Amino acid sequence: MGYLYKFLLVFCSWVLFLTGTHELQTSQTQVLLQLRKHLEYPSPLDIWGNYEGDLCNLTSTAHVSITCQDNSVTGLKIMGDKPVKENTAYNGHPIPNQTLSESFSIDSFVTTLTRLTTLRVLSLVSLGIWGPLPDKIHRLSSLELLDMSSNFLFGAIPSGISRLVRLQTLTMDTNFFDDNVPDWWDSLSNLTVLSLKSNQLKGQFPSSICRIATLTDIAMSNNELSGKLPDMSALTSLHVLDLRENKLDSGLPLMPKGLVTVLLSRNLFSGAIPQQFGELAQLQHLDLSFNDLSGIPPSVLFSLPNISYLHLASNMLSGTLPKDLSCGSKLGFVDISNNKLIGELPPCLDSISDKRVVKFGGNCLSYDTPSQHKEAFCKETNGSKSSRGREIGLIAAIAFGAVLVLVLSAFGVIIYCKRCCTKGRQEQSTRPKIVQDNAPTGVSSEVLANARLISQAVKLGTQGSPAYRTFYLEELKEATNNFDSLSFMGEGSRGKLYKGRLENGTYVAIRSLTFLKKYSIQNLKVRLDFLSKLQHPHLVSLLGHCIESGSQDDSNTNKVFLVYEYMPNESYRAHLSENCPENVLKWSDRLAILIGVAKAVHFLHSGVISGSFSNRLTTNNILLDEHRIAKLSDYGISIIMEENEKLEAKGEGPKASQRTKLEDDVYNFGFILLESLVGPIVTGKGEAFLLNEMASFGSQDGRRRIVDPVVLTTCSQESLSIVVSITNKCICPEPSSRPSFEDVLWNLQYAAQVQATADADQKSDSTS
Repeated sequence: MGYLYKFLLVFCSWVLFLTGTHELQTSQTQVLLQLRKHLEYPSPLDIWGNYEGDLCNLTSTAHVSITCQDNSVTGLKIMGDKPVKENTAYNGHPIPNQTLSESFSIDSFVTTLTRLTTLRVLSLVSLGIWGPLPDKIHRLSSLELLDMSSNFLFGAIPSGISRLVRLQTLTMDTNFFDDNVPDWWDSLSNLTVLSLKSNQLKGQFPSSICRIATLTDIAMSNNELSGKLPDMSALTSLHVLDLRENKLDSGLPLMPKGLVTVLLSRNLFSGAIPQQFGELAQLQHLDLSFNDLSGIPPSVLFSLPNISYLHLASNMLSGTLPKDLSCGSKLGFVDISNNKLIGELPPCLDSISDKRVVKFGGNCLSYDTPSQHKEAFCKETNGSKSSRGREIGLIAAIAFGAVLVLVLSAFGVIIYCKRCCTKGRQEQSTRPKIVQDNAPTGVSSEVLANARLISQAVKLGTQGSPAYRTFYLEELKEATNNFDSLSFMGEGSRGKLYKGRLENGTYVAIRSLTFLKKYSIQNLKVRLDFLSKLQHPHLVSLLGHCIESGSQDDSNTNKVFLVYEYMPNESYRAHLSENCPENVLKWSDRLAILIGVAKAVHFLHSGVISGSFSNRLTTNNILLDEHRIAKLSDYGISIIMEENEKLEAKGEGPKASQRTKLEDDVYNFGFILLESLVGPIVTGKGEAFLLNEMASFGSQDGRRRIVDPVVLTTCSQESLSIVVSITNKCICPEPSSRPSFEDVLWNLQYAAQVQATADADQKSDSTS
């Protein structure tokens, strides 16, 4: 009887447990459906209304993603079709076809939202949400990422956000917040990204932001911030500072030395550019244009090791640039136009180059062109500005007639200035430029130099890479001992690969490609120029090229040699193999490599205007340097091969034309993820076999059978599950159902964060 009683007790407890679990899942589903109703049934959520299964199992798309753990929603990302239109005037009321209707209540919406208490990631973008954001948002105490960009939120940023102590990313771009920027930011001690671009925020830049040591990105451009910008040097992790188009009117402050991108244009900054800017060794992109900066710009700015873009136009910079001024090897774009500079340009800015664009019109430089003023114009302007304070007493004593003469003279100078500036802008000199304006095909150097940056992709500069240049064939023959078999490294569908040693001792990898002579050499050079601009810490650097016209082997072809930096530590695939057990990578190391490559591919997709796709993603094309930093090789080859393959296809019929079809980088990256999970099992297996094996990840026994033992013994189950999930999505047969690379990168970073937490907990347990 006692045994029967115990059995009944256990059985009832089990039933109650199952019921409770089911109710928990049901309550979460009800909340999601209520949110859909609040948002007035946006089209991306149509599937929720007809779906009878678990919403957590829905395949993520570019517009909707639900992440769950233990029957609770931990991530919700929805992108609607109501983006804020440019120059929208908003008065706090609903706008037909742009915002949600008048019946929408943001208070009720947020109240419902806070019932998802386990949310760590919340992204609600372009949904037409309008109203002041309620303070009760703080109830989502587990939030690590909050993104409500491109909505119609107005009023103040609620103080409740200061209580979200786990928050790492806050993005509220393109809204209508119009109060003073709050000054409680230092309570968010884990914050890495703060983005409040394109609002109407007022007041001074908050000093509390300068006390968040974890910040990597600050973006508050296109607001109405005013006053002094405080000392930023304590933000040692900061890589991106974007404060363009505000009303900041102080001198430039000290900056942290890890900055990569500084965008401070269209403010009211005055005074000299601090010499301390010359200590920013990581700096790649500096824009100080359209301010009131004066004096001679520090020479060291032009020679910073990683500087590629320097925009100092439309200030009051004066004096003569030193003749011995040197330019950094990566400096590709300089604009010093519309200042008060005199004398001659230094040789590195004046000499004809195939890699640097320099704009200098609207100064008083010693060039006989309509775009330059007379030297007296700049000297008079500078003199009057520097001596204004000392001559106040004298001006007060001048007779009325003299004052009248001065006023009339000044009026004449203003008219002359306007006329010359207008003409100068129209005829502004640009020297030198890489590609002539009438080049038949390709992307101009100026467009390349102004290619939009992706702050999540480019965090650190590539240091120490030589300048891109044209090699002579004799140099390459000497480097490879006339392309001796001992220097031969392998051959693929895109040509042979050799290892070489240049005259200065630098080891390089040289890829030999063959092109039909029908392919325009000018076209090829334009595309190579484009490829040389793709600089990223996780891309193998392209150092130069050599074009051999009229190959002896085939009179119908030309040979092109691409010279890359040499990577000494083999491929990623080699480090997944059991053949070298001492070098096999543990799970956290694999995640670091995958994140690096994902950043590089995301950069290739979106970091330049035209995008670079079909990047031959395989584990063999991921190479490791001496520090085991992953770099992607063979990227962007499609940029220079596409036209050649089209010409070949015309001569060989439909079969050859199949080679011109772009590969799906997300799909191929899915197989890189799969190899990272299962290791050497992939070797020699077909694609169909691997897709079938994915079903094994659904059970613990299946994972033990197929997952690499090194992964199983060094991973947390939660981190592994995140990567398994995103792998499944990447190799989905339906291309439209695959995630974006931004989603892939986010999931990998999240998996790495989960793994790091698990490793820290394990270490803590072992020492306690």
